[in-house]
Amino acid sequence: MNLTLRVWRQKNKNVNGKLISYEVKQVSPDMSFLEVLDLLNENLVKKGEEPVAFDHDCREGICGACSLVINGIPHGPDRGTTACQLHMRKFRDGDTICVEPWRAKPFPVVKDLVVDRSALDRIIQSGGFISASTGGVPNANSILVAKEDADRAMDAAACIGCGACVAACPNASAMLFVASKVSHLALLPQGKVERAHRVKKMIKQMDSEQFGNCTNHFECEAACPKKISVSFIAHMNREYLNAHLQP
Repeated sequence: MNLTLRVWRQKNKNVNGKLISYEVKQVSPDMSFLEVLDLLNENLVKKGEEPVAFDHDCREGICGACSLVINGIPHGPDRGTTACQLHMRKFRDGDTICVEPWRAKPFPVVKDLVVDRSALDRIIQSGGFISASTGGVPNANSILVAKEDADRAMDAAACIGCGACVAACPNASAMLFVASKVSHLALLPQGKVERAHRVKKMIKQMDSEQFGNCTNHFECEAACPKKISVSFIAHMNREYLNAHLQP
């Protein structure tokens, strides 16, 4: 396959960026999208040009670092897939592919396709954890959890914190991310002790990071590589309301 990549190049957040076109030839349909960027960078280095900066780590769809908007879609056209697991057989020979970073005020561009997503880390640091002492490691069967709650908690915990929900949302809302973290802890007995404190602190931090509000576009669910349901946002809203109603 021979492709044209229109890649966003930007030195840092303080300068304007632009799309630059590159020809990439002899692309295997079995390559991942990041391997194509590797191939592009090899060609640029051989020419003495600066390679394209992009984020990656596990390349197994686990870490969420591969934050790319591909043809206007976070993580690309294959639903339920991260960019690192997107294979080139989803495209056709001769295609022009546009590659951009996440577009959101809380995610400033570091360089090229790399953005600073530490705002999500600060939301977790504000309350997305269990600090109540639970003693030693309990037997797996000593704390009974209803199967429905366990399944829902696991579905919410699947969030990898990639930020695709923010990039897809026209409001740059992080509510699906926050709702996933709030819900998976609130559904389990270990997390119920701090549930009221947690949801208030995390939403407060989310607002301070200048993420937008949810207006039910559902783009977050469509873009999520783990297919996390927007129903968790409703669950988080109930948690938030109950926290403020408590005496």
